[in-house]
This record gives sequence, structure tokens and C-alpha cells, in this order.
Amino acid sequence: MAKPKVATTSLAGCFGCHMSLLDIDDRILKLIELVDFDKSPVDDIKEFTGRCAVGLIEGGCANEENVRVLQDFREHCDILISVGDCAIMGGIPAMRNNIPLQECLSEAYLDGPTVHNPSGKVPNDSEIPLLLDRVYNCQEVVKVDYHLPGCPPPADTLWEALVALLSDKPVELPYELIKYD
Repeated sequence: MAKPKVATTSLAGCFGCHMSLLDIDDRILKLIELVDFDKSPVDDIKEFTGRCAVGLIEGGCANEENVRVLQDFREHCDILISVGDCAIMGGIPAMRNNIPLQECLSEAYLDGPTVHNPSGKVPNDSEIPLLLDRVYNCQEVVKVDYHLPGCPPPADTLWEALVALLSDKPVELPYELIKYD
């Protein structure tokens, strides 16, 4: 029987949640016995090869490409998990949400104290995904089934949630794995 597939991606975030997944240490070998990774930076597969049991999403949606990737994950994954504070609440990237987009672009490309831009233009190439008016958390864009909080969530939290889901058990994480006090 084929192993269930897990897909992962990083949207507008720092990749710390993927690092936390790698921090499960030698249990990564046990995880590989349980699953095959599909579209993921873990195995460098760029496109979905089929249906996935679980999709892990790190980061929020700051541009149109993030939205497209998130919608693609929702379409291809039976269970979608927002991993980390950026996916759940927008995190650090959402700090720009209180500043109009044009003001952010002006500061970054035109008026910032260290900006050297003789052309006086904001980059506008068709290869650059368009920024959204603000950073959206994942559940504002698609239905998300589970949320694993933290910046990043501890490796044990990721491990326990994945093992429970892949074993058809309820995700019942002990307080110690989700507390931040």
C-alpha cells in the first residue's frame, strides 16, 4: 500500500517552521517511513504529483503568488494545516498592514534613507508577483483545518500533530506543546 503524501510550502515567512520540522531530529527517519513528501522544499519537488493527505503551510499571503500557491494546496490536500504565527495571524510580514501599500513601496524603493535608485522607479516587472493591499493570514484565503501556533511551533508539536493525523487519531496536543506563557 502506498504511503500517504505530505506537501509543505513557505509563503510570506522566514522558513523557521520548516527548520522546526527538521528539528524532529532522528524522528525524521520515522516520518519518512510513514509518508512520502510531495511538493515541498524538503525534496525539491516543485509541482504536485497527486493527492496529498496533509499540507503544511508556513507564512501568510503577501502577494498574488502566495494566494495562488495556497489555493493550489487547498485543492490538492485533504487536510491543510497553518503552521506558525505568520500563517495563523500574518506574523512579522503583517506589520506593514497599518501602512498604505504605496507608502511602503515609496520607503523601500524611493525615499528610504539608504535607497540608491537613480531611475526613481518602483520595480514593476511582470515576473514580480503583485503585492496585495495587506498581508492576509491563511484562513482568510482558504479553509484551514488545523492551526499549530508558535514562532516557530516546537518540533514536538509538529511531530505529534503529524503522527496523530497520519494514524487517523484526533489531534489532541498536550498543553506543554502549545503553551506560550
